[in-house]
Amino acid sequence: MFFPGGHGPMWDLAESAEARRLVEAFAANDRPIAAVCHAPAVFRRTVAANGEPLVSGRRVTGFTNSEEDGVGLSQVVPFLLEDMLKANGGLYEKGPDQAPYIVRDGNLVTGQNPASSGPAARELLQLLKA
Repeated sequence: MFFPGGHGPMWDLAESAEARRLVEAFAANDRPIAAVCHAPAVFRRTVAANGEPLVSGRRVTGFTNSEEDGVGLSQVVPFLLEDMLKANGGLYEKGPDQAPYIVRDGNLVTGQNPASSGPAARELLQLLKA
């Protein structure tokens, strides 16, 4: 499963019961999940089999607070992705703003920003080949 970014996921994926169901089913069956840029918003309400947030204790990345400030939308988005991932127990990592940066934790691949789309997709393909 691959979720591309853009600001839309901050509203739709973050609150989608269907996306939540799919992500939780993939995670429960140890299937690869990738999300880039703002798409890790899909993990806002997803939970693991143990009832904890899906990202809790896992290495993740996504659009940074400073990148959101840089595009002037920190006061527009419904929440800051970096803050949400941390609040859900994610072990948040980041690289330089607007530079490619991905994190893989088991079958979970996250990319920081649009420049991370290609590397994240390649990492997901490697998981699918394994």
